[in-house]
Amino acid sequence: MGVSGCGKSTVGGVLAGRLGWDFGEGDDLHPQENVDKMASDHPLTDDDRWPWLVRVHEWMAEHVEAGRPAIITCSALKRSYRDLLLGGIASHVVFVYLHGDREQLLARLRARQGHFMPTALLDSQLADLEPLGADEPSITVDIDLSATVQAHQIADMLGL
Repeated sequence: MGVSGCGKSTVGGVLAGRLGWDFGEGDDLHPQENVDKMASDHPLTDDDRWPWLVRVHEWMAEHVEAGRPAIITCSALKRSYRDLLLGGIASHVVFVYLHGDREQLLARLRARQGHFMPTALLDSQLADLEPLGADEPSITVDIDLSATVQAHQIADMLGL
């Protein structure tokens, strides 16, 4: 989890490959209207995000029910979003927050090509980002290391 540009897709893909787990790209579950809205420099509202979050939760729940370990990317910016994602499967989920400062994130967004999320929306995502609560199943990893090192840290922290 984390704002756009933190490396969710890259780190998640590396970790899933290392573990042999299924990998889901949360951005692929966005309705086209959300993608179009973000691509035109308009931040999503809670109303825009709820159907997407339900789809992410359904993907997660399907994997839990099938007994298949998996990783899916999702910004999960607000506590209410994370509560929805955990619904009924909390004992099987750990949020991995990829943390970086605004300058690191902005540099990554500027270097990224072919993604619908513009740099103009970084500040709105940072404004929406709510800190993880002590009662939320989570770990935090700084983005200042390579994706491979981050994936190793995550695996170690989770005992995988």
